[in-house]
Amino acid sequence: MLFKGKTAFITGASRGIGEAIALRLAKEGANIVIVAKSVTEDPRLGGTIQSVAEKVNEAGGKGLPVQCDIRNEEQIIAAVQHAVATFGGIDILVNNASAISLSNTEQTETKRFDLVHDINVRGTFLVTKHCVPFLQKSSNPHILTLSPPIDMDPKWIAPYVGYTISKYNMSMMTLGWAMEFKKYGIGVNSLWPVTTIATSAVRNILGGEMLVNRSRKPEILADSAWYILQQPSKECTGNLFLDEDVLKTAGITDLDHYAVNPGGPLQKDLYVK
Repeated sequence: MLFKGKTAFITGASRGIGEAIALRLAKEGANIVIVAKSVTEDPRLGGTIQSVAEKVNEAGGKGLPVQCDIRNEEQIIAAVQHAVATFGGIDILVNNASAISLSNTEQTETKRFDLVHDINVRGTFLVTKHCVPFLQKSSNPHILTLSPPIDMDPKWIAPYVGYTISKYNMSMMTLGWAMEFKKYGIGVNSLWPVTTIATSAVRNILGGEMLVNRSRKPEILADSAWYILQQPSKECTGNLFLDEDVLKTAGITDLDHYAVNPGGPLQKDLYVK
């Protein structure tokens, strides 16, 4: 049980990719702090912090559901303190919470622009800021952020300027933090999927069941995260990983079982060549 006794603080963990990472680490005995807003299930989205905590416990870990809106710094501080009081520290931070807005500049409402930056940029920054004092005390501390490789070719930025700059900001924070926190031995990396992932966002916002059927399951990112987070933190840092590359390094080349429709066509995700 590679992560037995280790504590992972995961934002946006009430469903989708965050939930998958939580359950993968729980199978290895980890304590999982499930940080999200959802305490009442939305039928369109599914999942709450309580339902994921139950699954974590069933998988072999210890789940701590914590309601928190990462736009609110006071709630972040309280969530971190609750995690430390319960489990004694924080070893892993997964910055998974994110808002999406695939619209061009003229069609992007100001409130939507503010939302994606408040969650993706400001929220990620503040959660990391308040976790770092406790990560410093871990023997193998990691920060893993769900954000893409950075390519400054305008063709990647132009379609969704507001959203793209928020996600690129997350990746730039990864690169900066890798150097800034090197003195603490904290490994800081980002992870992004090569294909679309079958989440509620893909189903409800991007492309419905058609796109879901051309996607992979969240477990591909969970297995990739599992591999990254077990690496020596002083050596594995400053990377903007793609899931396929991580699994290839881990010796996993047959990825068909991750597909929603094995053998069928797959849709490349945003920002992937």
